Amino acid sequence: MILCITHSQDFYTIDLFFQYLSSKNIPYFRLNSDQLNHLQKISINENSFEITDESGNTIHSDDIKGVWHRKAWRISVPEELDENYEKIFQIEYGSLRYNLFTSLEDIPWINPFEKEKKIDGNKMLQLKIAQRNHLTIPKTMFSNDEEKITTFFHQYCSGKAIAKLHGVQSKTMSGENLISTMIIEEETLEYLSDIAYCPMIFQPYIDKEYELRIMYVDGVFFTGKINNSSNADWRISNENYFWSAYELPENIKINLTSMMKEMGLYMGAIDVIKGKDGEYYFLEVNPQGEWGMLQKELGFPIAERIADNLIKRINFHE
Repeated sequence: MILCITHSQDFYTIDLFFQYLSSKNIPYFRLNSDQLNHLQKISINENSFEITDESGNTIHSDDIKGVWHRKAWRISVPEELDENYEKIFQIEYGSLRYNLFTSLEDIPWINPFEKEKKIDGNKMLQLKIAQRNHLTIPKTMFSNDEEKITTFFHQYCSGKAIAKLHGVQSKTMSGENLISTMIIEEETLEYLSDIAYCPMIFQPYIDKEYELRIMYVDGVFFTGKINNSSNADWRISNENYFWSAYELPENIKINLTSMMKEMGLYMGAIDVIKGKDGEYYFLEVNPQGEWGMLQKELGFPIAERIADNLIKRINFHE
């Protein structure tokens, strides 16, 4: 049995994964992370756990042979709960979820839970590891200091910078990182006065030829190219972009593979910019990133390769 941790609104990519498992007669259990609350019956002891979900389906941890941590959403709070208890509800159900997930750490995960959590929550660490593995990265500062940001702007940004939030605000199939991305120019520096209340990541604006979304699955690359040269981020643009298949240079593949191995990740959605200067700039990797548009529009068998990789490691583990 493969446990798939996702959320109640997830579709398409998770369905492709389930269809492939079914074609191989491999049982699976869908666990909606946002409904891991009062809607489910959960019992954990020192060696195992049992869950009965909102539909009455029951799973025992002894039957789980592998895990895909597809997506994690905030745990839903019941409307009838007194607001004075909401905080403790979230804390205790969050602790229950964390204890449940970590009790499975000795079996194969598509990405090991703790390694994924560390990388996903630390964009600066990602850049450090990428640079260590011979990838080109933009000069970057994560700061709440208006004076230092202004100095960074004048020193590295040639009159134009990108400012973006570290965290993800929403997730969709067409592009999960719908983050607040702003272009900073000389005349807009004065608006940084409130930066102390919301630290942001700052980088020089890169004149780009196009953007790449690279789905990495244990040394295999599925790369889509999008011809966005004018907007800061295709994911928050009003233009309709079309994906085309792209072949990465061999040295970029080697460096990305080395980076992912150091991060301890078997899969991830990687964002890269091809600059007009000819450089490939690594921006970030999202271990739970979206790839459905690449499979849907380009026919890449990503769901199948993710499943195959986990199945292979389950068989080796046994």
